[in-house]
Amino acid sequence: MPQPKDDDPVTAIRNIGPAMAADMARAGITTAAALRAMGADAAYGAMIAAGTRPHFIGYYVLHMALQGRPWNDCKGAEKAALRASFDALKAGLADPLLDSAFERHLDQIGTGRRR
Repeated sequence: MPQPKDDDPVTAIRNIGPAMAADMARAGITTAAALRAMGADAAYGAMIAAGTRPHFIGYYVLHMALQGRPWNDCKGAEKAALRASFDALKAGLADPLLDSAFERHLDQIGTGRRR
């Protein structure tokens, strides 16, 4: 498979299909060069911030894609390390529901998600 050119769409990168490309576009990532420059963690964080629901498989598929590897090549210790990175990335992102005034009120009276 030829190396994507700078102005190629993100779908020119192996493993990136239309659904992931749409999520990236919502995050402002539209070219293979922009995705490579950001790296998987920053790109996935931007996707989540733009409304993509976090999912571990999408995260590691993106890592494999940027390495030019098949999506199902991620196994063992590498997969465990990526899971830890994914969990840390998710933990570092704000959750708009938890930050809402309504949710804070529910927390104050003891019925919210932060019990």
